[in-house]
Amino acid sequence: MNNRIIRKFNELKTEDRGGFIPFIVAGDPDLDTTKKLILELGKQDAGVIELGIPFSDPVADGVTIQASAERALRNSISVGKILDVVGEVRNEGCETPIILFSYFNPILQFGLKNFAETAKKAGADGILITDLIPEEAAEFHEILTANELCLIMLAAPTSSDERLEKICKKASGFVYAVSRAGVTGARNEMSSEAENLVERLRKFTDLPIAVGFGISNAEQVAETWKYADAAVVGSAIVKEMMNLTPNLNEVPKDFVQKIGEFAGNLLPYKSKPPSYVGGKS
Repeated sequence: MNNRIIRKFNELKTEDRGGFIPFIVAGDPDLDTTKKLILELGKQDAGVIELGIPFSDPVADGVTIQASAERALRNSISVGKILDVVGEVRNEGCETPIILFSYFNPILQFGLKNFAETAKKAGADGILITDLIPEEAAEFHEILTANELCLIMLAAPTSSDERLEKICKKASGFVYAVSRAGVTGARNEMSSEAENLVERLRKFTDLPIAVGFGISNAEQVAETWKYADAAVVGSAIVKEMMNLTPNLNEVPKDFVQKIGEFAGNLLPYKSKPPSYVGGKS
């Protein structure tokens, strides 16, 4: 499969460093700003960008991302408009891999085949469906594979080894290991469950493994890189975005720059020696 996600993780492995995967919600504070943020995050050395498709019932998300999704939905956001933004950033030369992070309902309403074909044409690289279980993923996996798109699967610490094996068989690009049971949200301390989960997953797959849910600072990113291939940061970035835009009608002129700086400061090697950088494969 000729895919930016695969190429990026191969590059990271060759360079022996961990990947950084920031998450933002498309349409918050507006789609034009989303486009600018994607371009800026790419410049800040994001390995992959997760672009959330806002949904009215985001049961896997904590209060921060729920609130961001609610703000985005006020802007009449749609899957089609979000894919248009992906196409626009590709036209501007952005080559950072982009994953669409969604619940299954919006994709199902768009049409599975139509979505895959449109996403491929726009320049997306993969999709993560939070509520798609491996037992029901066969059809969508086949459609995505035919369009050279990765299906990123979630794995939780509470899953049995049998279930982890099923998840890994359906995954492509990388596996997203959830650091702890529960919903998304920044935390002050990382759980040991994440490292144990990554170790269990490696028994069933050679794919890179990214860890997310609860990572909120450079120290936690560095800690994650000791045993995983990438760290996902979502709620901390989204919270900063919301703090800077309490009034959606007044987006500061330096908003994109400030979020870029905030995201860049989550990278340990910007303030630490190279020994802080290494990833595991």
